[in-house]
This record gives sequence, structure tokens and C-alpha cells, in this order.
Amino acid sequence: MTRSKPGEKLYYSISEVSRITGLKPYVLRYWEKEFELLRPKKNRGGNRTYTQKDIEIINRISYLRKKEKLTIEGTRKKLMMKKQGEGKKVVASSARTRTLIGQIRKDVLDLLEDFS
Repeated sequence: MTRSKPGEKLYYSISEVSRITGLKPYVLRYWEKEFELLRPKKNRGGNRTYTQKDIEIINRISYLRKKEKLTIEGTRKKLMMKKQGEGKKVVASSARTRTLIGQIRKDVLDLLEDFS
């Protein structure tokens, strides 16, 4: 079982993930339909609950789409490839970095909201 770090949430709403990743909620919903790896659970109320792993997958997709300029199909294939060595490590590292930056962005926005 993976334990979360102190202060790290287990589940995030679609609006929180949107703020963390800088992507609109409709993009996140669209990507759920296009990428098998991205399947956030839904709570009793039917709201999506994203995990840290979901956010890393979203950031990986975003990296492949924006930085490598891959199509949806190309991104899907790249995500499904078995261990691709160094390229996979770079993408995963970039995804973790983007996740951390996104969380910091969300925290700053939340603080600004609290003080305004």
C-alpha cells in the first residue's frame, strides 16, 4: 500500500486537478475517454476522485501532447509501450515535476484566495 506524504491528499476533485495541471475540466473528461490508463474513480455522489497517480498520468499525457507534439493516437501508443528505457524515465520525471509545480501553484492560489 502506498502511503501519502504528510500534507498530501489521497484524493483530488476535478477542479483541484484542473488547477494543479493547468488543464480545463473538459480536457480531463475527454482524456478519460481517450486514454485507458486514466480512469479516476467516482464517489457516491458521482464526482471524480483523482489520485496522485492519476495526476502523474495526466502530466505524462500533457507532456507527450505539448512537448513531443504527439497526436492522441501517438500519445496512446507511447503510453502503452512497455519499458522504453531512458525516454520513459524522462517523461515520468517530467510528469512528477509538473505535478509538484502544479500542487505549489494550487497552494499559492488557495493562499491568495484566503487572503483576499
